[in-house]
Amino acid sequence: MRKLIVPAFVTIDGIIQSPGAPEEDVEGGFALGGWFWPYADEATDAMEDLFQRPFELLLGRRTYDNFAGFWPNVAEDSPLRATADLFNATAKHVATHNPGPLDWNRSRALGPDLVAAVRELKHSDGPELLTQGSSGLVHQLLATDLVDELILVVVPILLGTGKRLFDERAQPTAFRLVGSSTSSKGNVVIRYVREGAVRTASA
Repeated sequence: MRKLIVPAFVTIDGIIQSPGAPEEDVEGGFALGGWFWPYADEATDAMEDLFQRPFELLLGRRTYDNFAGFWPNVAEDSPLRATADLFNATAKHVATHNPGPLDWNRSRALGPDLVAAVRELKHSDGPELLTQGSSGLVHQLLATDLVDELILVVVPILLGTGKRLFDERAQPTAFRLVGSSTSSKGNVVIRYVREGAVRTASA
């Protein structure tokens, strides 16, 4: 059975919208895109390490379209070339209702029943499944108990507005902390593994 891992750059108030660039995702009038880069440091290693072992991508349509317009066009001499080669070569599974084509190499639509398609993927042979961005997709995965691991880089800023990692649909789930560290710019890297049902008790 494959693991489904959600890695995310997230603010201390839980915002994950548009960490990489002002134009990445302006839905809802979000005007603070690119908030991660002033805090970029060795914390990014936690994300890059995920790409050092076999993986396939699980993407929402907006993220897919952004990636498909960027990664195939990375220059040969770019420092991003190694990541581009990995993303261009691996399989991309896309949650989409858009009938438009998925032209990026090895891309396929997950179909109308997203949950069933992801469950089937998880039970098939293959490498780990990694989300990238795709907040709407991540919300659906958390609502249906499909996430096995969270790898969060918590950036020491509060934005107060924007799309959040967790919404009210998230299914109650217990996670176990298996690693944490603090980077030179104050980012906290946290790795949680799904443990099971939430336990409650009286004081």
